[in-house]
Amino acid sequence: MNVLGQNSPSPWTSRDKFRRGLWQLVESTLFRWSPSRFHSWRCFLLRLFGATIPSTESSQAPRIWPDVQVYFPWKLVLNAGAMVGPGVRIYNLDTVSLGEGANLSRHIHLCAGSHDFGRWSMPLVTAPITIERNVWIATDCYVGPGVTIGELAVVGARSVVVKNLPPSMICVGNPCVPIKPRPIPQ
Repeated sequence: MNVLGQNSPSPWTSRDKFRRGLWQLVESTLFRWSPSRFHSWRCFLLRLFGATIPSTESSQAPRIWPDVQVYFPWKLVLNAGAMVGPGVRIYNLDTVSLGEGANLSRHIHLCAGSHDFGRWSMPLVTAPITIERNVWIATDCYVGPGVTIGELAVVGARSVVVKNLPPSMICVGNPCVPIKPRPIPQ
C-alpha cells in the first residue's frame, strides 16, 4: 500500500539540523524577549546565524519585530530600510530576499517551499522569494515559492501571491493579480 510521504529522506544535513536547533533556542529567548525597539539587536542575532544584512546607519537599518519567525537565518537577505512587521513568518526553505525599503505588514507568511505531490515520497521542492525595492505587502498575505514582486508594487491585504507581480502596480486577490498602476509616492 502506498502512503504519501513514505520513504522521504530529510533534505537537511546534520549541520543544518544542529544550526536550526540552536537558532530555535536563540529565537525563542534572546530574539523574542527583546524590546520592540531593539531592531539592531535582532539584526545582530540574525547576522550571527548567517543572515545577509548590511551594516548601515541606524536610520536606514532594517527593522524586524520580536515576534517574527525566521526558519533558516542563513537563507535571509534584508537590505537597508527593509521592515518585517509583527507576526510575520518567513519559512525560508530557500533564499528570501527583501530589497531596500521593502515593507512587510503584520502577519505575512512567506513560504519558499512545497512538496512534489506527484511522487509518493513527496520530496521537498524549494524556490527563492524576491521582494524588490519599496514593495509594500499589506496584512495577512501569503507569498509562495518562486515569486518575485516587482519594485514599488503594493499587495493588498489578505492576497495570495503564487505568481510574479509586475513593478509599480497595485495587486490584490486570491490569486493575486495586478489591478491598476501605483502612483509614484510623493
